[in-house]
Amino acid sequence: QVQLVESGGGLVQPGGSLRLSCAASGISFSNNAMDWYRQAPGKQRDLVASISVIGSTNVADSVKGRFTLSRDNAKNTVYLQMNSLKPEDTAVYYCNTWITAGSKRTDYWGQGTQVTVSS
Repeated sequence: QVQLVESGGGLVQPGGSLRLSCAASGISFSNNAMDWYRQAPGKQRDLVASISVIGSTNVADSVKGRFTLSRDNAKNTVYLQMNSLKPEDTAVYYCNTWITAGSKRTDYWGQGTQVTVSS
């Protein structure tokens, strides 16, 4: 059974930093790409950052230069370091991965962790 468990969210002032963690189980972690999404109230869930199995990363333009993504395969964990946070970064952040079998893709999501940026 695949499980993704996010942690590290909270309330932070503008300009502050947070590091989110996503611990995975039930998958061959080192063979899975991992994504972080976020969803603000009343808005769609958007892709924030992706990390491949070899550690190459992509981040959304809205967070470029502020957010970085890394993975620790020994701990089956992916991290999202968020610096220079802005109020518009307020959202629930979700960890995502997927397994593909033939043409079928099955996505897995964590429960989400709330990030609130406010003074």
